[in-house]
Amino acid sequence: MIRQKEIREYEKIILAPYASKSVESRGRAYCEEEHPYRSCYQRDRDRVIHSAAFRRLEYKTQVFVNHEGDYYRTRLTHTLEVAQIARTIASALCLNSDLTEAIALAHDLGHTPFGHSGEESLNEIMAKNGGFNHNVQGLRVVDYLEERYPDFPGLNLTWEVREGIIRHSTAFDLAAKIREFSKNPSPSLETQVVDIADEIAYDNHDLDDGLTSGLIKEPDLDGLAIWSDINRNILRRYVGLSAKKRRYLIIRSLINLQVTDLIRETENNVSKFKPKSCQDIREINKKIVTFSGNMLKLRKPLRSFLMERLYHHYRVVRMSTKAKRFIQELFKVYANNPRQLPLDIQEKIPKDGIKRVVCDYIAAMTDRYALDEYKKLFTPYETV
Repeated sequence: MIRQKEIREYEKIILAPYASKSVESRGRAYCEEEHPYRSCYQRDRDRVIHSAAFRRLEYKTQVFVNHEGDYYRTRLTHTLEVAQIARTIASALCLNSDLTEAIALAHDLGHTPFGHSGEESLNEIMAKNGGFNHNVQGLRVVDYLEERYPDFPGLNLTWEVREGIIRHSTAFDLAAKIREFSKNPSPSLETQVVDIADEIAYDNHDLDDGLTSGLIKEPDLDGLAIWSDINRNILRRYVGLSAKKRRYLIIRSLINLQVTDLIRETENNVSKFKPKSCQDIREINKKIVTFSGNMLKLRKPLRSFLMERLYHHYRVVRMSTKAKRFIQELFKVYANNPRQLPLDIQEKIPKDGIKRVVCDYIAAMTDRYALDEYKKLFTPYETV
């Protein structure tokens, strides 16, 4: 059986000197005896997977609300895709793939129902009471809201996974500043890998879902070099390929192209800065995990296209606006009469205050649970 000693020896041999090694972890808020045959990051990964918050991601919106159809990505399938891409990148760069996977699986635990529109709605409502940020909420979930262990609140994850949650940043996710994690300019490389893996996943898979939905038509993409070049190569290579298989090949090729570019450019950056440890990475005031300049130029029109033609499509905007109304009305009803909340939720009010408790309760909801609650509270003939 592989034990802690063997795991540490393996990491010492396989991982780069600047990777996050389990033996160098800053530990947990509550001391625990180490597991005999899992590293601390493997244990964190497993705790995230077994959490209630992780399971609820299955019925939370990525772009399309859950009841729109079974073929679209949910927040859970997106999370799994991010974890797969991130682990591939981490392994290629000789980083700690267990830590990377744990961060990737946990990075969206604080997301609300109805995607970013739900987050925006709660942030507006809570503006005078600390606001709402899904990274901060994700940390709150793993530190406090999950109730699974008798000896401590939350999941008691390692400092490094918690850093990955709070310092997650993409075009849609702003890293939150919390003193415990803001002493250094940059987070670990494993955190940086998850940030870019998240972008790769949602750009390409949202594009796939947009095509499946019919909101985007394939001819609309002909003007994008990154799409049209791959499409031409596939048409030359395969004769008589079905449209469905061709589209799958394009999406797969897009991901592979970006991942390969990212790995090469990151290796160039590492060679330039010559970090000797994980702490050296944290002290570099610049992202090390990056695309090349050429890839950034190729990706920019695609991202602009998705913003204009998918995320701002009138049907998506209608769904988002409707979702905001649901959340605003639910919040108002619960806050005005907290006795409508489940008893175990009411018990938290003396400690956390009505508004934060209601915010936590709504943020944890799945799309369908929020819709069911709305019907129960506002439809006269619905059973409560």
